[in-house]
Amino acid sequence: MKYLLNKNGFLGIDNKFNFKEKVVVIPFGLEKTVSYGGGTKNGPKEIIKASHQVELYDEELNCEPYKKIGIKTLVPFKIEKNINKALKKMSDINEKILNKKLFPITLGGEHSITPGCIKPFVKKYKKLCLLHFDAHADLRDSYNGEKFSHASAIRRCLDYKNVSLISFGIRNISKTEIPFLKKNSKRIKIFWAKDKLNWSLKKFKNLIKNKDVYLTFDVDGFDSSIMPATGTPEPGGLFWDETLNIIKIAAKNSNIVGADVNELAPIKNFNSYNFLVAKLVYKILAYRFLLKQL
Repeated sequence: MKYLLNKNGFLGIDNKFNFKEKVVVIPFGLEKTVSYGGGTKNGPKEIIKASHQVELYDEELNCEPYKKIGIKTLVPFKIEKNINKALKKMSDINEKILNKKLFPITLGGEHSITPGCIKPFVKKYKKLCLLHFDAHADLRDSYNGEKFSHASAIRRCLDYKNVSLISFGIRNISKTEIPFLKKNSKRIKIFWAKDKLNWSLKKFKNLIKNKDVYLTFDVDGFDSSIMPATGTPEPGGLFWDETLNIIKIAAKNSNIVGADVNELAPIKNFNSYNFLVAKLVYKILAYRFLLKQL
């Protein structure tokens, strides 16, 4: 695995700072099945660029998390045109990272990366809980004739029988997805956006307690007023503080084993959206590695 120089990677850390990495950031700008707005292929490079402006000190955790974690970024690589080959490459990369006992976090690209991302986790863990932030359920069996569409990402993850699902922020689901949802109600729990004022986070804490968790975050899970830079923005979504609170509960009560953040479609000269995603990634890592130590 080839890493970027620290200053060119996520957070733009000084090259003079030496550390042993615990985290590997994987830029994977797969864009094959977008169905509305495009541009997700540019997501990873803009997240990394924006991360150079993120303050390294975290006032909530009272430290500079990167110094306690150790974060390296893979050199970007060619992504196969065939989606099945691209997803296999994603799986192979994560498998190598897991074999080194490191934590992978993938920057997409579109949400169709997730089934590829989780494949080695499914093999490694007896049971894997998918913690899913999204505007869309992504439970279609296929979309526009493609079984590995971004609109089918979570359905493909649930093809693995040892995967369960907790979704937050869903506010867009097709009629065709409902029968699958009902049939699999024992392993799928959705915290619908329409019920946000009545969410029981105590129930969420109990659902996720002591589980091995893979976190997948589609940025359209955020309300479109703070995240319009995505292919399918939706009103009625998550805001910053409530999102961090959910991730914090997961980090305190479960074992987060890997993550991906996807579907950023950068808008030229509107860097605040790229920055929001970069800060989200840093927060996910900080909570994952430091919360239980505090």
